[in-house]
Amino acid sequence: MWAWYLYVVECADGTLYTGITNNVSRRLHEHNNTKKGAKYTRVRRPVKLVWEKQYNNRSEAQSAEYQFKKLLHKQKWQIIRGDRDDA
Repeated sequence: MWAWYLYVVECADGTLYTGITNNVSRRLHEHNNTKKGAKYTRVRRPVKLVWEKQYNNRSEAQSAEYQFKKLLHKQKWQIIRGDRDDA
């Protein structure tokens, strides 16, 4: 069984993009170098990984992604900096 990850990248314009994957380094490469990256990040390159968290399966990662995306921008940065542990 593969581990799944919730990851957050910071785009060149300072915005955040959140996604899930089972291979963070491959996904980061896709965001920065290929057409497989999300449309949102394609026009905001380069992106850099600012946070990731491992989950046991895709379902858990998707659930965490849903919850994370509902947070305010400020709350997301608190998690990224380690000031809170909601994700």
